[in-house]
Amino acid sequence: MATIVEVAKRARASTGTVSNVIRGAVRVSPGLRARVEAAIRDLDFHPNEIARSLKVNQTYMLGMVLPDITNPFFPQVLRGAEDKALERGFLLVAANTDEQMERERRIVSALRSRRVDGILLVPTRGKDVDHIRRARESGIPIVCLDRVPAGMKIDAVMLDNVRGAQECVRHLIRTGYRSIAIITGPLELGVARERLRGYEAGLREAGIEVSKELILEGDFRENSGYRLAKELLLRLARPSAILVSNGVMALGVLQAFEELGVRCPEDVAIANFDDIAGDRSFHPQLTVVSQPGYEIGARGATLLMDRIEGKATKKPSVVRMAPTLIVRESTRARVSPGRTSLVRNPGSVSEKGHPQFLRKE
Repeated sequence: MATIVEVAKRARASTGTVSNVIRGAVRVSPGLRARVEAAIRDLDFHPNEIARSLKVNQTYMLGMVLPDITNPFFPQVLRGAEDKALERGFLLVAANTDEQMERERRIVSALRSRRVDGILLVPTRGKDVDHIRRARESGIPIVCLDRVPAGMKIDAVMLDNVRGAQECVRHLIRTGYRSIAIITGPLELGVARERLRGYEAGLREAGIEVSKELILEGDFRENSGYRLAKELLLRLARPSAILVSNGVMALGVLQAFEELGVRCPEDVAIANFDDIAGDRSFHPQLTVVSQPGYEIGARGATLLMDRIEGKATKKPSVVRMAPTLIVRESTRARVSPGRTSLVRNPGSVSEKGHPQFLRKE
């Protein structure tokens, strides 16, 4: 098995330069980097990471803990974090809690045992944060993504959920919808409460009373979207529009529409968080509050590595990413025969995320 000394000799470089190329953490001139990489390939060199971690007390491994890998939002977050980690010579390993607190505790414990340098965490619901606190006290930095445990001051990268929901409700009201229901996530999660606050703020600023009858609590899973949509659609006074708090529940809502023969948007309009409608197979294509999942993961990984390398400020940093409202067919403006109406200009959204309209006679 080749050694780092042999690689350095073949590349006509120092062992320190070889180490820097392997880590990717220090700038190396393109010509020198090419020679080192060629030598590594020719000699089939694989560095002894265990020995290196013992020497420098660092493993160059990051852990990532996700609540539901089947949710299309989280693979985007994972990809963004992984790309940034590899750029700086870190390996990212991911695990799924399936929204179970006991699994989260076990995974965090396993990552600590394997001496990861830091953890990216999307915490599951629940008030137990002792395992998170103990990990931080042991010297392992943690950056939370998308959600923050209640009562904890901790590094985090999140969406501006209030703004996203409020802008979506504004759009629905301007487009002609007044009776707007919301299917929330589990309200013990801050992210679900924030989206509900944005929904309520959007109604109040338009002078529309918030009705508890139109607020239904889901669990961010498809079946709850299906069940709660059927409950809304079978009412004598069904709402004119539904805001769904994530894309997975929106899949269940669409199934309920299909089973009950309810047309969208002719009978009831739909808008949701997460851009599952990026797949053009959905009909109608859904209006969405799009989350920058890749950027959330990338920003979180960067913050975590800066914390590991002593480049971050001492106080916890909370970053709020801006959402984007993408207006599509599922919230098409209602048109009264013979009257002037506002019709969406397809695909056009203002710089502030508000839909643009054309006047039609």
